[in-house]
Amino acid sequence: MSRLSDLRFRATTAFQRRVGNPVLRRLPLQTVLETTGRVSGLPRPTPVGGRRVGNSFWLVSEFGERSQYVRNIKADPRVRVRIRGRWHTGTAHLLPDDDPVARLRSLPRFNSMGVRAFGTDLLTVRVDLDG
Repeated sequence: MSRLSDLRFRATTAFQRRVGNPVLRRLPLQTVLETTGRVSGLPRPTPVGGRRVGNSFWLVSEFGERSQYVRNIKADPRVRVRIRGRWHTGTAHLLPDDDPVARLRSLPRFNSMGVRAFGTDLLTVRVDLDG
């Protein structure tokens, strides 16, 4: 990873961890992806942007496999997603062969702009929702 990409990653994740995520995950209508911590075993809620299509929820990780929630998914793909205030359980799948830039065009515009602007290693994630 280039020095500029590394700096962007550090600055963005520091802001998200300390400011953005603590505020956003408390908003009742904010979409939240909850993974299980791969070391702690505790629930790890992360505000995300994405869209439900049928029984699947689609999102794009801006830092790919460097994202903590992606690392947690690799360790345990069972997740919960809060969509419009309701929790849904499901199984997450990392899709490295999917075109994340094309995928972003079908997701909410505001979040997609941020992911494109700050992201350095985009990765598509699909959550197959239970029932």
